[in-house]
Amino acid sequence: MKLAGLCSVFEDAAIIEMVRTPWSDLGAALAGVSPIDLGIKVAREVIARSGVDSQAVDSVLAGSMAQASFDAYMLPRHIGLYSGVPKAVPALAVQRICGTGLELLRQAGEQLTFGVELALCVGSESMSRNPIAAYDHRGGFKLGAPVAFKDFLWEALYDPAAGLDMIATAENLARQYGLAREDVDAYALRSHQRTLMAQTQGWFDEEIVAVHSETFAPEHYQARAIKLPRGVEQVGKDTHPRATDASALSRLAAVHAGGVQTAGNSCAVVDGAAAALVCRYSGCSRPPLARMLMATAVGVAPHTMGIGPVPAIELLLQRSGLRLDEIDRFEINEAQAAQVLAVSHALELDPERLNPHGGAIALGHPLAATGLRLVHTLARQLRAGNLRYGIAAACIGGGQGMALLIENPHYAD
Repeated sequence: MKLAGLCSVFEDAAIIEMVRTPWSDLGAALAGVSPIDLGIKVAREVIARSGVDSQAVDSVLAGSMAQASFDAYMLPRHIGLYSGVPKAVPALAVQRICGTGLELLRQAGEQLTFGVELALCVGSESMSRNPIAAYDHRGGFKLGAPVAFKDFLWEALYDPAAGLDMIATAENLARQYGLAREDVDAYALRSHQRTLMAQTQGWFDEEIVAVHSETFAPEHYQARAIKLPRGVEQVGKDTHPRATDASALSRLAAVHAGGVQTAGNSCAVVDGAAAALVCRYSGCSRPPLARMLMATAVGVAPHTMGIGPVPAIELLLQRSGLRLDEIDRFEINEAQAAQVLAVSHALELDPERLNPHGGAIALGHPLAATGLRLVHTLARQLRAGNLRYGIAAACIGGGQGMALLIENPHYAD
């Protein structure tokens, strides 16, 4: 039976280079930085690391979920202009919520078939700068009426179609798959431990460009700047990973009474940005980081949105003709521990091939940037282990799943 969903097949697509900022905790050192400036930082860095001329970029794709600065509409365009891309090159805003980073790569791969030679992809998110907002006061305030300003970051977690917040959708999956609090905490503990070990061993260092105060002032444009808090010279590593144990996790209160999800087994809230350069595989002047083979996007019920990676991955396998056991590594975003455990159970994944360096529970989940991090970490694992195939996937608020299949161009039988 042919499975439903969107499937993009890439005959000749490659990721040349990728980079990200550190993921920085909500309200920490990157809290005052516009996502545009974080995006400019990683865009300039990925171009520099690749060795390509910024003038060769002929498409800019960028995404950011929240209106985190007053010039947010300009985010894709300004990232392009301030990273040295020719002014004639257009820029496009891309949004698929938690799948935005994967969607950026999918759209870049498709653009290659329409004449694009080199695409710059940037996902940038400031969770800290999500506004306190009101949508119904343009006409003024009525005498005595309540003033309904709300926290956009909190309210955005609620899905009116399902009548549930994102944590509650994970609770639905916990009940459906028979996941106890102990199971969920055990997975979270593994994520924390794996991430901390990877950080201690320097695994993430290659992915990261340190952020420090600096000014971007290209000719003909007004200067922009990253300004860190007084006394902070730079942000050089992910700030959320920390030591914990089963006892500490078990003491945390569930978000919903009687539930399994807590602050300790849900993704951390962080700020950060990531970037990638995509070109034709046949046109690479040096071996690229990864070859992109296929991407899928599939809808699922909003009430169990976290299961989205399952049909997305199943569609990848069906269309590619690959078996599950031929996929050497999976990087699946850890929105909530119950959610990623449900996906693992449904697909019967080998735990050793799933998120071996931890995930968003310990690192954090800056919405638009996460998909790029997943793919970067995945590509580096394939290269380090002389492995061939990997899949990066994420669940998506509102009820979607997305997955990307990559191949290691360095693989040798």
